[in-house]
Amino acid sequence: MNAPSVAIVGRANVGKSSLFNAICGRRVAIVDPTPGVTRDRIAQEVTTHGRTFELVDTGGVGMESADEIVADVEMQIQIAITQAALVLLIVDAQVGVQPLDHDIAQRLREARKEVIVVANKSERESDARAVVDFFALGFGEPIATAATHGQGVGTLAERIAAFIPEAVEAAPRPQSIKLAIVGRRNVGKSTLVNYLAKEPRMVVSELPGTTRDSVDVRFQIALDGKGELDFTAIDTAGMRKRRQISESVDFYSYVRTQQAIERADVVVHMVDAPGEISTVDKQLADHVTSNYKPCVLAVNKMDLVEPTESEFHEYARWNLPGIRFAPVVCISAKTGRNVFRLIELTRELYEQSLVRIGTGELNEALSKLTTRRRPHSKGARPGNVLYATQVSVAPPTIALFVNDSADVTEDYERYLANQLRREFAFSSVPIRFVVRRRGKPRGAPGMQPREDRGSQ
Repeated sequence: MNAPSVAIVGRANVGKSSLFNAICGRRVAIVDPTPGVTRDRIAQEVTTHGRTFELVDTGGVGMESADEIVADVEMQIQIAITQAALVLLIVDAQVGVQPLDHDIAQRLREARKEVIVVANKSERESDARAVVDFFALGFGEPIATAATHGQGVGTLAERIAAFIPEAVEAAPRPQSIKLAIVGRRNVGKSTLVNYLAKEPRMVVSELPGTTRDSVDVRFQIALDGKGELDFTAIDTAGMRKRRQISESVDFYSYVRTQQAIERADVVVHMVDAPGEISTVDKQLADHVTSNYKPCVLAVNKMDLVEPTESEFHEYARWNLPGIRFAPVVCISAKTGRNVFRLIELTRELYEQSLVRIGTGELNEALSKLTTRRRPHSKGARPGNVLYATQVSVAPPTIALFVNDSADVTEDYERYLANQLRREFAFSSVPIRFVVRRRGKPRGAPGMQPREDRGSQ
């Protein structure tokens, strides 16, 4: 990213993620009193006071954990510091200067970084008076904030802007295709993102549940005949069964994964070749189809198994019937096997989702399909689809005008969708139908589309 980087660092539980969200102006990072929730580098582009920069949240320095990921978290913090044009050293005004605060300050001096000390949690008058103690860290006047209430955030934004040079007018950035990388715990999502980013962007561990938040990672890749294309991979937390979600962090991770699917252009649903397709995989597939998202099923860790790819293709299609129309690719995120093919498929699906069919062409095909199989009518008059028109893309959305909307069942919609996918250039994406009775939409006054679950 061309914008200068501003890194947020500090001890665990001093309010780094709260301040990150306050500066961004929206809830990007998970905030929870449990120490060690943030592990990866979470970045967001921010524009304030005429200056644009990349704000980076990091894990807590000196995090103590029985997990084997502390060294990886520290590595992510060091990368953020190294890349930063400015560092915000966050301290806790309510507990005063701590020995670890001095250690971090010394680390930043050795790195020769510009630093602003932010005394967070300055809600009370006594906290504000204690801010002067942080002059001892050697970086000049601290700024008092209370991130959860928004106090002092405007002043801090002004100070940050003063450090950021005025941007030179640049060419507009190309549109980025958003890929939500989803799957259950420990299937290799972060390993895939790191491979695509060509750097250790995410903490990777054999321990399940390493990633807690959804993290956007932008990368470019050259595809045959398309030149270099821009993608944003949204790494998500590993999903658990709904009944196993007991902690607030798990709940927020679950919600963020759902939101990542909803804002994605294409979903990469990763499953584990050595394991079996689970209830969690089926729940994820349901959320993908209910949001009409194009999807690639990526069978990972093929370097660890013996069965042939064709066997996995068949197994995956029959165990996830809701996304049976989705292409399947067997990969190894660790070695890079077929990862290039995976990205090619996501680009193809993105383009398919934008296909628009002319009304005449669509109705010609529909006439053949309805002649072959008419909607089943419950009344005396035979069911009939009068005509259709495509009203939207991403997903392809088709309005069906009928004499009786009750005749067009979900089963009949699946029939139409499967046949239309074979006929037109959106063979591997979900199709959405809006059924309208002649002159009156189903469920008037609004139209109520049903999802096409893609059964074949």
